[in-house]
Amino acid sequence: MATAQNNKELVPFEHYVSLYKELDPVEASSRCGVKFDSERKCFLMRLLDADYELSFPEFAISGSDNGFALRNLPAQMLLIRFLLEGRASKSSGTFLTYREMPWGEVYIKPFTGRCLTRAAFTFGTRLNAFRRAMENTHAIPIKNGDAGYQIEVMPGYDIRLIVWEGDDEFPPNAQILFSDNFPQAFSAEDRTVVGDIVISDIKRRM
Repeated sequence: MATAQNNKELVPFEHYVSLYKELDPVEASSRCGVKFDSERKCFLMRLLDADYELSFPEFAISGSDNGFALRNLPAQMLLIRFLLEGRASKSSGTFLTYREMPWGEVYIKPFTGRCLTRAAFTFGTRLNAFRRAMENTHAIPIKNGDAGYQIEVMPGYDIRLIVWEGDDEFPPNAQILFSDNFPQAFSAEDRTVVGDIVISDIKRRM
């Protein structure tokens, strides 16, 4: 079970758990395209290469022992918020920058700090370790940057993480692109959380 690093995580987590208890599971399942097992009373969800069961109405999460979300409250909140507010949506195959999506211009500064700068200095300074970590996932290599991968966050929702290695003249750099159906399912805040947890999941593999 994940533990809160501080009260800022625990308070919103408890708030969303209380809302989760009031869900209509059949409606949420239909709206989000997520299976609900009515006999076992749980949602079946997938996040970053791992499958999870979310019990209902009392929230508890179980899954693979190596599943990142088992020990990460922001990842658990992302799953809950998707059930509360998200909806199934297909991508056209186009990818967008954070700034190009709704409210992206408003929240670009925290996204840049929490995701782009962090990815640049975490992976752009250890490019070989980054590549080795990605080889142990289902990510698809792409021909962008010095190293780039397409990563399935949840079924149907992909991001592209692109990294440029630093040198004596230029610092490392990174970009994260989102499949164009993200705005239909994830708020600007949740899109930042997506970037944050993807980076954390890769970092633990390095």
